[in-house]
Amino acid sequence: MIIKNAALETVCGITSKLPQTIYPEVAFAGKSNVGKSSLINTLMNRKSLARTSSQPGKTQTINFYNINSQLYLVDLPGYGYAKVPQSEKEKWGKMIERYLHTSSQLKAVFLLIDIRHEPGANDKTMYEWVCANGYEPIILATKLDKIKRSQIQKQQKILREGLKLRPGTKLIPFSSQTGQGREEVWHLIEQFCFSQENLSEKMTE
Repeated sequence: MIIKNAALETVCGITSKLPQTIYPEVAFAGKSNVGKSSLINTLMNRKSLARTSSQPGKTQTINFYNINSQLYLVDLPGYGYAKVPQSEKEKWGKMIERYLHTSSQLKAVFLLIDIRHEPGANDKTMYEWVCANGYEPIILATKLDKIKRSQIQKQQKILREGLKLRPGTKLIPFSSQTGQGREEVWHLIEQFCFSQENLSEKMTE
């Protein structure tokens, strides 16, 4: 997709009412230090629209990014950040659950996992949780540029086995540094968000 306009349109905190959007939505979930903001910036062809930080746990709200007035990329709060009080983590969890349960426009959930490491307990819980909410998450294996090409197959296998992925679950290696995986992710987003009748029209705009 050619990105003509990308803007942060709505920010929802713990007590905020979730917006009733008119465009399809795709959501991104992941551990606090997994590179979620960098990935979203890469998808939007922007350097710093989604705020990145050297301190994990920066995203404490649900952020809705309007793309071309056609769809929303939805950035969910990062999970698993040790320095955040447990009570705060629980509030974020409830906020994410409320979004998954109530959004009428949510078409797909992308779950980000660091390709360099085995999935942690929080990653496994989030995967099972998203599945329990009726979605089959697409796994984005981030920080691909941090490992050697010869390690990619091995690390993908570790992720699949560690998460106990359901048969047919898509797993896409992704690098925000090189952009590898970007086109594949956008192809999936377009499939989820746009009907076959207008898919070709959207892709050529």
